[in-house]
Amino acid sequence: MPTYTAPGVYVEEVPSSQKVLASAPTAVAAFVGFTERAPLDDANDPEGLTPRLVTSWSQYEELYGGFVDGAMLPLSVFGFFANGGTMAYVVRVPNSAPSGEPARSALPAADRALGLPVAVESLEPDADIEIVVRNEEPAPDDEGPAPFTITIVEGGEAVESFPNLTLGGPRDAATVINKTSTKVKVEVTLDSAVDTSTQLELLKAGTFSLEKAPTKPVAVTGRRFAGSESSRSGINGLAIAEDVTMVVVPDLVTAATREDGTLDLGLWQAVQTTLISHCEQHPNRMAILDAPPGMTPQQVREWRSETAMYDSQFATLYYPWIKVENPAGTQGNAEVLVPPSGHVAGVWARTDDTRGVWKAPANDTIRGVLDVERPITQNEQGLLNPVGINCIRPFGTRGIRVWGGRTLSSDTDWQYINVRRLFNMVESTIMEGTQWAVFEPNDVTLWEGVTRTLSGYLHGLWQAGALFGSSASQAYYVKCDETTNPPESIAAGRLVVEVGLAPVKPAEFVVFRIAQNKQSAS
Repeated sequence: MPTYTAPGVYVEEVPSSQKVLASAPTAVAAFVGFTERAPLDDANDPEGLTPRLVTSWSQYEELYGGFVDGAMLPLSVFGFFANGGTMAYVVRVPNSAPSGEPARSALPAADRALGLPVAVESLEPDADIEIVVRNEEPAPDDEGPAPFTITIVEGGEAVESFPNLTLGGPRDAATVINKTSTKVKVEVTLDSAVDTSTQLELLKAGTFSLEKAPTKPVAVTGRRFAGSESSRSGINGLAIAEDVTMVVVPDLVTAATREDGTLDLGLWQAVQTTLISHCEQHPNRMAILDAPPGMTPQQVREWRSETAMYDSQFATLYYPWIKVENPAGTQGNAEVLVPPSGHVAGVWARTDDTRGVWKAPANDTIRGVLDVERPITQNEQGLLNPVGINCIRPFGTRGIRVWGGRTLSSDTDWQYINVRRLFNMVESTIMEGTQWAVFEPNDVTLWEGVTRTLSGYLHGLWQAGALFGSSASQAYYVKCDETTNPPESIAAGRLVVEVGLAPVKPAEFVVFRIAQNKQSAS
């Protein structure tokens, strides 16, 4: 209370006891898998293992490269943004190792008829080296072509330079460089019988990068996918990305495919189990799982019932795989089968944006899909839906649609995706939006302020259609009084608030009962 000593008018600001809550983000995806390359802009993370946020496909390309054979993650990220996603974290899992061979390149001649007269090879394996060629002015009394300078650039800095070189003679490029360079060795491949006396310049001026040999694929274990929170790698490394709400691991097929073409379903299950466990420990997020490819409806049902016996309200499963245009254009394949999880994450994000997280992300088209791996009939889906397998089905002119909205939980309270995600959003919002109450006096004033804050937020959700009920009292309640906060609770420093919600559940089965209305004689 301020002290007033002089006459006058005073204005005091009184803090409101009701705060405004803004809903926590719900459509932030995370992709764990293989990329073309690691980001090059962080010297502290040369392998690019830590989660990085991207907000567009072009930004992803700048950091991680484009489409590449043996990696499903780029296709999934592309599908996510194409279907309405706006924010995604990428966690790179290394699936290759340096070749261990020198980097090589051939320097072109100024005259194309002379081909590639100089071959350069790094002394260290997989070196990042550029060769800069600059032609010099010949001395007035010199005959023949102008000499040239070769500069070796490593890490953006010139580390060696060899001026006044020629092809042959006392300043022969191979002789001079191979005698003194600690970075490269050179071979002059120009036939000695070729007459170069009429040439003004021998080598084409410019900067030429030594090309590394292709990397060698390495086996990726379940442990590599899991990573660790301390090293900020893999699935567990997503602990630092607190705003992530859905997690996708699209490259299971790449890691689990054996040399004979069969799938290691043990690895498949191990990684998915790790992913589910991670989401259960961070209950603001959900795992979007892919069924293994190539399975019939009966086979995928047996796999779900006998192998993938997951029971989690924080996980969903989609089947079958989808067919998209092959943007890499490799191996003559115009189309490629991809796991649906990345595209489905985009549908989730689009539904959140257009309808709200309380709307089931189903009965909506998937953009960019040409076909499904295997069409599913109504009767076949009748076998899959009860065990939590969400189907993707073509409906003619209505397009290819997500035709399921269930979690993998056996608890009927949490069997729908939108119900679980609604509670995730509300819980995250309350946790972040009521931090102001910490260390406030635990009395009636605080109880009433918290009640008003939460009631105002939940009333807005009810008006938006997120909660069921013809009145606010049917849709939600907030209780924070002496019954939830007895003296012993206050003495322990706890403020206890009870919140009840009546979520809107999807109309999964729409039934019309039709009967004949027979006319009777009057």
